[in-house]
Amino acid sequence: MAELDKDQVVDVLNRLLEAELAGVVRYTHYSFLVFGFGRIPIVSWLREQADESLRHAQMVGEWITTLGAYPSLEIGALLDSHKTEVGAILRESLENEGEALALYRELLSLAEGRSVALEEFARQMIQTEVMHQAEVDKMLRNPGEVAPYCKETL
Repeated sequence: MAELDKDQVVDVLNRLLEAELAGVVRYTHYSFLVFGFGRIPIVSWLREQADESLRHAQMVGEWITTLGAYPSLEIGALLDSHKTEVGAILRESLENEGEALALYRELLSLAEGRSVALEEFARQMIQTEVMHQAEVDKMLRNPGEVAPYCKETL
């Protein structure tokens, strides 16, 4: 088995940690901005996503320290479009989840054939993120539409 480049892996893991922590803040912030008849289930869903991002950040942080490195104290970009319409929030969410997915794929490419456990972690997270993107994609479709909103989901 080829040797794992720990510096590269830790760099990606730290960027993932920062992205997941930004997700915690972003989803929590979004939950404050939902108004109207559908508020309660949408706020609940957004807060569940914040909780999930925190769990992901915790798992990533554990991997960083497992590899003998120091977890970043930074938080990823928190750009605010000031759009409060649920569709706009979901589109921003889809974009941010795509960025996290790209990082998990980068982690997988660094771990493949080098660390079975880290490779499996990356695969599990990719599967989770793809299914999350698919859920957001379905939420962005008009009722009765079957075709994906975003062609790049899978």
